[in-house]
Amino acid sequence: MLRVVSWNINGIRRHLHDLGCQVPGNCSTVLRHVLEELDADIVCLQETKVTRDALMEPLAVIEGYNSYFSFSRGPSGYSGVATFCKDSATPVAAEEGLSGLFATLNGDIGCYGNMTEFTQEQLRALDSEGRALLTQHKICTWEGKEKPLTLINVYCPYANPGRPERLTFKMRFYRLLQIRAEALLAAGCHVIILGDLNTAHRSIDHCDAGNLECFEEDPGRRWMDGLVGGEYQAESHIGSFIDSYRYFYPKQERAFTCWSVITGARRLNYGTRLDYILGDRTLIVDTFQDAFLLPQVMGSDHCPVGAVLNVSCVPAKQCPALCTRFLPEFAGTQLKILGFLVPREQALKWGQPVLQTNHQAQVQKQQKTQAHRHSSRPPKRQGGSRRLQKDLMSYFQPSASLSQTSDVELPRLPLVTRLLTPKSPEEDMTTTMVDEQAKDAKVKDEKEVQASFWKSVLSGPSPAPLCRGHREPCVMRIVKKSGPNLGRHFYVCARPQGPPNDPSSSCNFFLWSRTS
Repeated sequence: MLRVVSWNINGIRRHLHDLGCQVPGNCSTVLRHVLEELDADIVCLQETKVTRDALMEPLAVIEGYNSYFSFSRGPSGYSGVATFCKDSATPVAAEEGLSGLFATLNGDIGCYGNMTEFTQEQLRALDSEGRALLTQHKICTWEGKEKPLTLINVYCPYANPGRPERLTFKMRFYRLLQIRAEALLAAGCHVIILGDLNTAHRSIDHCDAGNLECFEEDPGRRWMDGLVGGEYQAESHIGSFIDSYRYFYPKQERAFTCWSVITGARRLNYGTRLDYILGDRTLIVDTFQDAFLLPQVMGSDHCPVGAVLNVSCVPAKQCPALCTRFLPEFAGTQLKILGFLVPREQALKWGQPVLQTNHQAQVQKQQKTQAHRHSSRPPKRQGGSRRLQKDLMSYFQPSASLSQTSDVELPRLPLVTRLLTPKSPEEDMTTTMVDEQAKDAKVKDEKEVQASFWKSVLSGPSPAPLCRGHREPCVMRIVKKSGPNLGRHFYVCARPQGPPNDPSSSCNFFLWSRTS
């Protein structure tokens, strides 16, 4: 049996951090535990959000597995897919991208089809976001026949309604994916397309399809109609591929794989099915035993999906060149800074020079400094013509002109005489009491001002309003979408999003915050 699992992990480093991987050295153990919990021979991950420069060895080299990554060559922390294969399912070839532009001379898969409808710039742009990764395996059927099987791990683009160019990009990616998959089929290879296709195919795959305008006319759904066909049964299937889950469970409702994290829709299973495992018709009918969803697996806004095939995998003797263990930074061919740091005892044993201790360094530094001072000191002058350095207090001696006029008595003004007249003890006591009272009043005023300030700060924000549907405190959100309301705060019902007829779901209350 061959078990295959696909999962949009929504950031592999964030997911491992949430599982307790604060130390990079522990990530390998944590990731291996995740892979073992998924219990699959081949695990395909999407939206890894890791670039080549950020990939650490504990994520790239896992004991018992060989891994393959496709990185985004654009923004960091964006897109990316990865495939982890058990050593018992080592592929015979692996390739990054759909167009072949990033294929290496050694270990590529080939079979690209007719791509003349695309320019070289378009093909490079489609493959530069790290959205496709191919691995080719040799499988053995129950009849004893060996055939090639190519897995296409994809993370299809999302068509942002505010960016029409992304819809064009998405449809080009779909077209390129279909051309490559059909070319592999024409070459006699079995093909599985698995991953996040970012389209809910049928109304049964969407929680709110009835309230969406022109649901069936969506370009992505029309493309899937041509790829998968209109029916799920094999007898009436007209497309090149079959949706494995709908092949086994054609009428299963609320079989969702993605939920909104902001609205908490997963609690009431109010989502969409965006993750698929599609197989060619012959492969699905002859070898697929089951397809499944794993909604109980948390850690992402998606859940894993999988399938079981009644075939055995014939592992390759050596991993393809794309395997991450062959990257220079992990294969030992690229020198690391740690290689230049050798323990002192080991270096003395080998007879290598080592860094000196702090004490020795300080002593040598003092000796060098003293020698430099003696060598750079100027020679002494001959005779008694040496000029002494003036003392600082010599600059504060009274001048001759001031000493001559110091005996002159200045006239004393009556006001000055009155001010210099000594006060009686009673007057001193009265003045002291007045000063102390004024000081106490000033301190009291300052304390009152400080107290009123901290009361206003520590009192916190005003209480949240109550939603109209449940009369419960709302939660505050902030607008993050670019536009005139960017940064504004608003209140919504605190309950999770769910079906409109479910009283436990959100009542869709909305109110702008006055402070925003």
